Amino acid sequence: MEKMVNRSHVLVVPLPGAGHINPMLQFSRRLVSKGLKVTFVITEFISKSRQLGSSIGSIQLDTISDGYDDGFNQAGSREPYLSSLHDVGPKTLSDLIKRYQTSSIPIHAVIYEPFLAWALDVAKDFGLFAAAFFTHACAVDYIFYNVYHEVLRVPVSSTPVLIEGLPLLLELQDLPTFVVLPDSYPANVKMTMSQFANLDKADWILINTFYKLECEVVDTMSKVCPLLTIGPTIPSIYLDKSIEDEDDYGISLCEIDASLSINWLSSKPTASVVYVSFGSCATLSSKQMEEIAWGLKRSNFHFLWVVMDSEKEKIPEGFVEEVENKGLVVNWSPQVKVLANEAVGCFFTHCGWNSTIEALSLGVPMVTMPGWSDQQTNSKLVEDAWKVGVRAKVDEHGIVRREEIALCIKEVMEGDTGREMKMNSKKWKELAIEAASEGGTSDTNINELVAMLRSTK
Repeated sequence: MEKMVNRSHVLVVPLPGAGHINPMLQFSRRLVSKGLKVTFVITEFISKSRQLGSSIGSIQLDTISDGYDDGFNQAGSREPYLSSLHDVGPKTLSDLIKRYQTSSIPIHAVIYEPFLAWALDVAKDFGLFAAAFFTHACAVDYIFYNVYHEVLRVPVSSTPVLIEGLPLLLELQDLPTFVVLPDSYPANVKMTMSQFANLDKADWILINTFYKLECEVVDTMSKVCPLLTIGPTIPSIYLDKSIEDEDDYGISLCEIDASLSINWLSSKPTASVVYVSFGSCATLSSKQMEEIAWGLKRSNFHFLWVVMDSEKEKIPEGFVEEVENKGLVVNWSPQVKVLANEAVGCFFTHCGWNSTIEALSLGVPMVTMPGWSDQQTNSKLVEDAWKVGVRAKVDEHGIVRREEIALCIKEVMEGDTGREMKMNSKKWKELAIEAASEGGTSDTNINELVAMLRSTK
């Protein structure tokens, strides 16, 4: 057995949130499978509330404080939470690294999410190799890079926007909300721009995408950053099957009953179900929830709809009972397992990047209803660059009406354009598997990173 003392030891530091933890945890498994030791950093609260113990499989867990060890809700809103994380996080991360540096398993490198730019400063204070792990699409990262360097000035008011390397002209509705309405999201703008403040100190930039999906923008951004594509970071069983006993991410921040969704799907015909989920952060208006509900019914397809407990009161009264022969409403679901199920024929999604790259990697065409952040840009790419989905149109009040929802679902599930989307979805699935498999672009890049990490000892 290889002695731990002879293995390069990598500390992985994500932003505390499911959409950030999951891809970085999955990437950590890849590093472990290639012979590295990984310690994955979570907050005190996540560790205690999820009763996670000291490891998940072969990945060691350790903790830092975000200043709210009894829960995020103490902060009241996102801005004070991020401020506290920025104030408290660096010292507790530094203390954690100090503890390891006097042990038999010292840290050799830090892979951090650039929303936590201070983690790079801490790593460099210890003289450690450091790589930034971006959890957005490369196209979105490059838009933000251009904003930070004032190549693209905000707020954007004149369109179309042409950015070198992006395959499409972008209208206002296609740009990240922070670019169009920066004054409406001051905390998010500050955090987003902070990613680039010290990025020149990073030894590598890792992006959760694969080369053939975003080759033009990857090539363009590589001219200004030492960039490696290392995605898609979904469980190996759905890609190259190189990691055993791995069919989900491993950490869930919600209580879920996976069997409920999977058992229900098992009774449905192939490609007959619309899976509906708008992510863990979506808060929709009661009117929009009503339109989604009756739009799903109007489509006349089976549907599995994820509605968080905090949103369930917005479902029209009597709806669940009225559609019980057609639909199932759950408070959460094991999304990657659901999308991989052969019964699913369409994904009605907010187009967050994790959801988008999961659907691409699993060959599921999409109806998109983007809300904010990067979702508008992802939706544009889904519809017009990758041609695997259709964006539902909003009316003059910003609502996607039931007629539009039903129309889009029917187009994806049984229309002529839908058949083209299914063919393209199959193509991207095959290319995602190719990238992650031995000798593929992402696998080759990860091997290059691993070789570099081993040399840092």
